[in-house]
Amino acid sequence: MSAHWVALLPLPQPTGSWPIDPMALGIWALQFTPRVALQEGAVLAEVSASARLFGGLERLCQCMQHGAAELGACVAWAPTGLAALALVRHGGGRVPEEALASRLDALPLQAMTAVGQHQATLARVGCRTLGQVRRLPRGGLVRRFGAPLLAALDQAYGLRPEAYDWITLPPTFQARLELMARVEHAPALLFGARRLLVQMAGWLAARHCGVRAFTLHWHHDAMRARSAGDGGALTVHTSQPTQSVEHCMRLLAEHLAQVVLAAPVGELELSADTVEPWAGTNHTLLPDPQRQGEGIHAALERIQARLGPQAVCLPVLCADHRPEWMQHWHSDLAHRPRQATAGSGMPLPPWLLEVPLRLEERQHRPHYQGPLQLLLGPDRVEGGWWHRSGQGSDAQALNVQRDYWLARSPHAGLLWVFQQRLAGDQAAWFLHGYFG
Repeated sequence: MSAHWVALLPLPQPTGSWPIDPMALGIWALQFTPRVALQEGAVLAEVSASARLFGGLERLCQCMQHGAAELGACVAWAPTGLAALALVRHGGGRVPEEALASRLDALPLQAMTAVGQHQATLARVGCRTLGQVRRLPRGGLVRRFGAPLLAALDQAYGLRPEAYDWITLPPTFQARLELMARVEHAPALLFGARRLLVQMAGWLAARHCGVRAFTLHWHHDAMRARSAGDGGALTVHTSQPTQSVEHCMRLLAEHLAQVVLAAPVGELELSADTVEPWAGTNHTLLPDPQRQGEGIHAALERIQARLGPQAVCLPVLCADHRPEWMQHWHSDLAHRPRQATAGSGMPLPPWLLEVPLRLEERQHRPHYQGPLQLLLGPDRVEGGWWHRSGQGSDAQALNVQRDYWLARSPHAGLLWVFQQRLAGDQAAWFLHGYFG
């Protein structure tokens, strides 16, 4: 039988940051299986029931190996949890069931906590490995060292079932990372931020959600100048829910390139501010041309990060039937532009004049580059008495009463015109939009 237990052990980092907290590593592992436990400073995960969801045990092994390497953790696979824990303390690796006993027999006493705490006594009777301890009389082991030592050996070798307290997924995500070296330039924060983003991606996958907004906080070194303050923060918004670490890294890099740190940074903190249900990727057998390169939303996010939040805006439909106020521009890329149509079914023009242009009339007929032929209409739009411009005594009601027509000009093509019907306007004609 293939190994179905995984042990993850945080390793000391040579540069950049301290080892990852075991609880944070366990939360990251919850994306692969709900059966995750903390054991003696390491993480144990039972993945036999989840292997099929990831395309088999080999694919699952590759995913966990890649993620653990980014987080700075060693990985070991074995048929039992305590065996995997013993292996991960001595370099990791993977052991099939048929080779489990021989591999464990060769490990030193420190590989298992229940055995290692009696190392001095066992060494005096000539025991240096787990295999030598296992060959001692079982009754004598229990009388001399207690039942927990024998129970741990039996569980490691698969002779007795194991039981653990599984950790639960927290409802919100917030992770901290202390940097081993002080960072003076904002783009250099990406090195530590990536580890936090990998943790957040695991939490999102376990919750089947995607992030829409996340905030990176940085805390200044204790030796900073008093005027520098405690630190700073940067909030990044995405146009669509995402779990992609690379996507978040690209956006964060664009924003950090415009940040100047007031003092060296010693600690980072990442929080997921807004999350939404995430349906995942819709796989197809046919090639999708929209996924060959960077998507339109990713490109707009990058432009907005470089030029500012007001540089890229999308139209948002409003609950108003007056054309000038039927939509407004929003800098939040989460809003989706929608095509609006008039209540009567008359099409709206794609190009709308900011200020309607009054038309010339000849023999009670509107002209624009020639006499207009009225094709469709009238479609009456009225209201707006509740809407006022200005403040105080200068406020004016923006009430309208218009009859809209689809008209044809001999030279300008299809036009959208209206005839003003409010009292005192003498039924004037105006051009309001162009059709393609």
